[in-house]
Amino acid sequence: MKIHILGIGGTFMGGLALLAKECGHEVSGSDKDIYPPMKDQLSNAKIPVEIGFSIEPAKAADLTLIGNAISRGNLVVEYLLEHQLPFLSGPEWLYTTYLKNRWVLAVAGTHGKTTTTSMLAWILETNGFNPGFCVGGIPNNFGVSARYGSSPYFVIEADEYDTAFFDKRSKFIHYRPKTVILNNLEYDHADIFPDMAAIARQVRFFLRTVPQTGRIVYANEKALTVLLKEEKWSEHVSVGGMSGEWQVKLLDPAGQAFNVLRQGQVQGAIEWELFGEHNAQNALSALVAAEHIGISPKASCKALHTFKGVKKRLELKAERNGITLYDDFAHHPTAIKATIKALRAKIGQNKRILVILELGTNTMRSGEYTPVLADALTGANAIYFYFDRPLLWKVEEVTKKCRVLAHGYQEPPPLLDALFKTLKPQDHILVMSNGTCGGIVEKIARLI
Repeated sequence: MKIHILGIGGTFMGGLALLAKECGHEVSGSDKDIYPPMKDQLSNAKIPVEIGFSIEPAKAADLTLIGNAISRGNLVVEYLLEHQLPFLSGPEWLYTTYLKNRWVLAVAGTHGKTTTTSMLAWILETNGFNPGFCVGGIPNNFGVSARYGSSPYFVIEADEYDTAFFDKRSKFIHYRPKTVILNNLEYDHADIFPDMAAIARQVRFFLRTVPQTGRIVYANEKALTVLLKEEKWSEHVSVGGMSGEWQVKLLDPAGQAFNVLRQGQVQGAIEWELFGEHNAQNALSALVAAEHIGISPKASCKALHTFKGVKKRLELKAERNGITLYDDFAHHPTAIKATIKALRAKIGQNKRILVILELGTNTMRSGEYTPVLADALTGANAIYFYFDRPLLWKVEEVTKKCRVLAHGYQEPPPLLDALFKTLKPQDHILVMSNGTCGGIVEKIARLI
């Protein structure tokens, strides 16, 4: 079958392209632009990608898959509708083609989905389960964001964002999982959810697709415990917090060694190259989910000793001349705060953290996070905001609340000039962005 993918540059749709190609389909795609690492992944898979949109590839295809970033008015969408050519959303196609008869393990939540999904897939992999997976990033252990696998098990990042222009349900509604991880529940995606209640409503619908023999592993936090009181159909297992059934006990401040406990009893220990309490909590959730299919906590701990993280998740990009550069995906205040805290715990109090934060998401640009953004950046020694599109708020509203040097920049050159004027040996540069951040990471890596 010839499959054309509109919006192939997104991590989810790019993952579907890999699955389709692996299973013998002839795959092509188009997008308004495409960036690494997805650009490199598709190139390595020899999947042709058109920059811009033209009718011919879709016209020649047997089926077109439409990503959620594609809207009415798109040239190809209008042609498909007018000529009644077959098309599907990515999540619907994924379920009917690859998930329908499999044991799906789905990882949902506002933060940590990509890393936790990658951990869970690696636990299954090292224990001989050879799972299929589809991740919203590229796990370093696998080198690709998706594969079909040869077992009944499929691990998927369960995104709450909408499905397509013609299906405004969250993507995860389509996946019908038997095992679920709920990492957290906070407000995000202000462009499609008017308030927290709207997100919670979609999560409730999602949980109602889990069978009675299913397991829901959830972070022991207020928003989730309240929600789960109304959804009692499946087994619930709490992790973390003050009273979760499962806990982690850090053995060093950086979180690079910790014990896993169940009701106070040690079940295993993990030492790894990752750091940060948030990653330890992610590991705990993955471990408890893996237990649902019969993998012991000790076996999961052993697997995670060799887990190498995910590209663009506190990823070390360069270390030269005493300067260390990290690239990270964080863009929600809670994730920003956790990332800075993790790096601070690793490097200590005497070294500087210089943060470059791209104000790129629709929610960030809307001003929704303005009241809490300065607090989220506590722990940084200097802050450089980058935004190449207009904000619905003035960046000075936040910079004046920051306790350290903080400025906003609309172009990379003045930002880099300011950064390098203050940069000195032993500094750690942390770039946080859900996009390309104007190529700033690559520019810094060349210049240090």
